[in-house]
Amino acid sequence: MNTPFTFKHTQPTNMDPNKKYPAIFLLHGMGSNEEDLPQLVQDFKEQCHVFSLRGPITQKPGYAFFTIQEVGKPDREIFDKVLVALQRFVLEAIDEYQIDPHKVYVLGFSQGAVLAQSLAFAMGNLITGIVALSGYTPKFVTEEYAIRSVNHLHAFISHGEYDYVIPSQWGAESKEMFEQFGATVTFKQYPDGHGVTPENLRDLTAFLAQELQDNIQ
Repeated sequence: MNTPFTFKHTQPTNMDPNKKYPAIFLLHGMGSNEEDLPQLVQDFKEQCHVFSLRGPITQKPGYAFFTIQEVGKPDREIFDKVLVALQRFVLEAIDEYQIDPHKVYVLGFSQGAVLAQSLAFAMGNLITGIVALSGYTPKFVTEEYAIRSVNHLHAFISHGEYDYVIPSQWGAESKEMFEQFGATVTFKQYPDGHGVTPENLRDLTAFLAQELQDNIQ
């Protein structure tokens, strides 16, 4: 693939050359890297393509996808560029690998969840579902972007009640916003800070299992 992103890719086991497979794209949080999130979807590695992307910006101790002016306000120029690059990555992956275009999922944590939610609006029915953990949607995405319909979208949105980085209220607002735009939303809150609890992992795994049940042998 011709892409600016460093990424890890695993493909389904025992692939049938005549079959297309689901794909899960993973987007990490600020200061992390592409090794962080694959553990969250290990139950699906046998039947899905998994792409875990590294943010292009050095942000010790790892990387970031975009910089911010303050919490809730990404630097718009950088954000726009990375969102376009992510869209191109998803489209090229669908074209290059045996990916079912009706089973395309994006899972992100924190900064990655911001991008997952934004990609859903930017790409419309090219994204089947999202898992957005402790994120939000920047106001300029819904107010200024040429957003596409999310009537088809299935979204799992979760947040820690004591999140010290991104306010938990923003998770509830994301739920309400996606529902207003017609998406089907599963929303969960957990007695936690800025992280993924075992309960959160259990629930997002159940969500993806339901979404991918047609592909589980």
